[in-house]
Amino acid sequence: MRIPDALSARLPGRWGESAGSDVVSMVRLHGVISAQPSPVPRAVINSSSTDKVLERAFAPERLAAVALLVNSPGGSATQSALVADRIRSLAAERSVPVLAFCEDVAASGGYWLACAADEIYAHPTSLVGSIGVVSQGFGLEGLIERLGVERRLHTAGRSKARLDPFLPEKPEDVTWLRGLQDQLHEQFTAWVRERRGERLAAETELFDGEVWTGVRALELGLIDGLGTPREVLSRRFPDAEQRPVEARRPLLARLGMAAPAAALPGPGGWVLDALSAVEVRAAWARFGL
Repeated sequence: MRIPDALSARLPGRWGESAGSDVVSMVRLHGVISAQPSPVPRAVINSSSTDKVLERAFAPERLAAVALLVNSPGGSATQSALVADRIRSLAAERSVPVLAFCEDVAASGGYWLACAADEIYAHPTSLVGSIGVVSQGFGLEGLIERLGVERRLHTAGRSKARLDPFLPEKPEDVTWLRGLQDQLHEQFTAWVRERRGERLAAETELFDGEVWTGVRALELGLIDGLGTPREVLSRRFPDAEQRPVEARRPLLARLGMAAPAAALPGPGGWVLDALSAVEVRAAWARFGL
């Protein structure tokens, strides 16, 4: 039986923190940012998967700070914004500082998440930035033809099937997509400027999708310092307990049993599942990871 967090935080010894001790909650944000579940277990970040974890991270009574351990090559702009907004809302509610620590990579949506913190730190070798927008997909019209699958698509509205992966790409659809990308890029840029303010270097183009090492990111004002979570938090909050806060595993997983994998419906579902795994892997591979 699991003792609720609110109760265990008030108990001494191994059931909770010692009387009067401060707490720094440490939340790991690891994976591609996507609303869709991944065929690779525990490899995605989204508002659904992080909401309860963030609530628990901000719950301790003697909360000194919350640390975000960010390791993400990016992904969905909307999910990045939703998670970041939730972090800011909870931070304002509890009036505590939030510190982000970039691990291997905090790029694109990963950097969007890092900017939800009041201070950002990285390792000298971390890859930081990639403030831009990218869309990727596959053209499968040749594949289904070779498989002998007949595509039947019926729409009301000529724009309803834009960029369908089973249809040839149209130049007007690409133009439409680039217009959307420009709008999202403006929102991303505005978010970074809002959060980083005058700390950003003025003489360098920061919003062209480039990625930098932690050392260069510090020079450009994208981060506030170099260091590991342990050394920075021990220096800033020497008397606080550094407490990891993780997502609770489903009951079957806690009992050592795996839930059966859900089959994707419809013809070609296995193809899309495999391609989803490839996209997750490709997102990391862009940064040599």
